[in-house]
Amino acid sequence: MTEDDFRSYVAAFNANDFAGFGRFYADDVVFELGGSKRIVGRDNILAFYRQVKAHITEVVTPLEVIVTPTRVAMYCRTTFDTFADWPDFEIWPTMAGDHREVETIAMYEVVDGRFTHIRGARFKP
Repeated sequence: MTEDDFRSYVAAFNANDFAGFGRFYADDVVFELGGSKRIVGRDNILAFYRQVKAHITEVVTPLEVIVTPTRVAMYCRTTFDTFADWPDFEIWPTMAGDHREVETIAMYEVVDGRFTHIRGARFKP
């Protein structure tokens, strides 16, 4: 995976292009959002993001990216703008009009150009 490949993944994610960003996930990928959520499998991750993006506009802005043959590290700013109430969202309750901005560090393990394990944690709330 190159940095351009990774930035294409982020661009597809920001554009809600599920086929585009989903192609970067291995079938059995593991996605860990800090200590709050663990999702196993490409289909389950896409289902999670379909639900999120039905309530929230999420935009990831990479601030720093490091790519090696087997790993990608990203330090990013993510904005969340809620457009549909979601009081029972398991990460945080949110209502239309809410705006959040967080900084995150994410680590991606890569095999054959696909993510096999993703770990993300907030760096700054």
